[in-house]
Amino acid sequence: MKKTVSIIGFPMDLGAGRRGVDMGPSALRIANLSEKLTELGIDVLDLGDITVKIMETQNQGDPNLKYLDEIVRTSLKLAHRVEEALDKNYFPLCIGGDHSMAIGTLSGIAAYCRKKEQRLGIIWVDAHADMNTHETTPSGNIHGMSLAAAIGMGHPDLVNFYVPGRKVDPVDVVIIGARSIDAGERENIKKAGVTVYTMQDVDKLGIHRITSRVLKQFKDKVDHIHVSFDVDSVDPSIAPGVGTPVPGGLSYRETHLFMETIAECGCMSSLEITEVNPILDNKNESAAFTVGVVASSLGMKIL
Repeated sequence: MKKTVSIIGFPMDLGAGRRGVDMGPSALRIANLSEKLTELGIDVLDLGDITVKIMETQNQGDPNLKYLDEIVRTSLKLAHRVEEALDKNYFPLCIGGDHSMAIGTLSGIAAYCRKKEQRLGIIWVDAHADMNTHETTPSGNIHGMSLAAAIGMGHPDLVNFYVPGRKVDPVDVVIIGARSIDAGERENIKKAGVTVYTMQDVDKLGIHRITSRVLKQFKDKVDHIHVSFDVDSVDPSIAPGVGTPVPGGLSYRETHLFMETIAECGCMSSLEITEVNPILDNKNESAAFTVGVVASSLGMKIL
């Protein structure tokens, strides 16, 4: 990792149905995120957190788009910071926060890629597909709509956020580790043509083969690879402190091997970490695990 890593905190929990992930950025810093990266010889610039109004001070609004106004308001600041970091040739490391943060992250990256005439590719590592819209959502939680919005599906306020239209071509999106997908999401995935490797695929093929296949797929046609890593992709026995835990996730070694393979490729241009929830954690062990995973993605080796 040659570039300066710019850490951007987004303590957002308005997009989720459970409180606590707003403390995720603090948990990761307490687990020595900056120090771990500095040990790898990386220059780290921590920009602090974007201010987000707490749930108790505002009206949720449309029950199918809960807290839309505040999510859009704060995501605008996140998108700007991400785009600004890329303009300075920094590596944006966005730490959250629920997965609605991807609305801002991906929009900032897309704006940068459009200026540079670059093609964006997304590797979405998550137990959930986050492919709902306001018309299919069973909960109204926007963290389950962020990837759909990025590919141009959903409410206009999300689809046209920051830069108009979709932020990425669906053929350049791959979901890895999915194991909890709503009925409406299944239809949206099929309609859009997004590639999904479920945990069944991980069991059958192995995480290294899948990762290598995706990187080979992206190699010749994608200029900017963004990894969106939801910690609930990992099995709760390893990372219990997440926003929406689902049994049967990635193992400790599968997670690190995925990130180590990404690091060997040297082709990742941005990273976001979502859904760390210290309230559900045990002595911050999930945050500590996640910091190790981030370090693996940025070049930490066993030998």
